[in-house]
Amino acid sequence: MLKTPSTLYPKMQKFKRVLEILKENKYDKTKLVRILQQVQDEYRYLPKEILSYISTVIDVPTAEVFGVATFYTHFSITPKGEYVLKVCNGTACHVKGAMDLYLKLREKLELEDDIDTTTDMKFTLETVSCIGACSLAPAIVVGEDVRGHIQLEEIEPMLEELINKK
Repeated sequence: MLKTPSTLYPKMQKFKRVLEILKENKYDKTKLVRILQQVQDEYRYLPKEILSYISTVIDVPTAEVFGVATFYTHFSITPKGEYVLKVCNGTACHVKGAMDLYLKLREKLELEDDIDTTTDMKFTLETVSCIGACSLAPAIVVGEDVRGHIQLEEIEPMLEELINKK
């Protein structure tokens, strides 16, 4: 396919914010983690082509940039949905039925075997080892919001609330 300004525009727009982030951080390689945090805040994940671009611009080996991006669990190199739902599966939550909540969420979100994000990019479902809210077991984190004492019958209304949220 011929690359014209109109076909390149979406890709150029994708890099526009990255350029701003790099400039804000003065192209400083010692600020790599901060740069990656800002990029992930912008795109909800770290696109591989952007990681390669950052590597080139701040003069850090690509393997090192990818190493940082894959070492820290906060970072993701796969696209995430608008809402990230984290089901706590720590001991207290597990004992109080966290996996039943997880399975119900998978069913309601129509997620297949190894897929964690809905096709409309609205939701990503994950399990986490512990969120430090054992007294709220079972608990789910929706974005930054911790919701505790969740019951199976609350799953559908919770998803509806998020779907209808503007």
